[in-house]
Amino acid sequence: MENVWILAQVNSEQAPSRIGSEPVQSDGEATTLVPDAPPPETQDTGARAPLWQSMLPLILIFVVMYFLLMRGPRKQQQKHKQMVQTLKKNDRVRTIGGIFGTVVDVKDDEIVLKVDESNNTKIRISTTAIGKNLSHEGKE
Repeated sequence: MENVWILAQVNSEQAPSRIGSEPVQSDGEATTLVPDAPPPETQDTGARAPLWQSMLPLILIFVVMYFLLMRGPRKQQQKHKQMVQTLKKNDRVRTIGGIFGTVVDVKDDEIVLKVDESNNTKIRISTTAIGKNLSHEGKE
């Protein structure tokens, strides 16, 4: 054993200048070893980053989530609303259920579609049920 740890010593002549729990060399001198201690000038002085800097990643996540989850669907809703407002008589449309028809009448929140020319079959649907305006498909 090269290093001996001294916890207490009876004879004061052989005792090092102070009693501690550091290793002692063979000549009785205590060696102070501090494993991986940073130099005193690089130790943390307790200064911390301001609150807004520590919250910055969280704020950025919320901004990205707003653009991905809120803004995209809202733009689609506005586009659909604009398409429904521009519907007029004799426009060909497809509903979200897959029914093709021709617009006969447009009211506030409902549309009358002619779905069969031979029998003159008409249906009333909600404006939210319109999926696509086929009359304006080639113009876009």
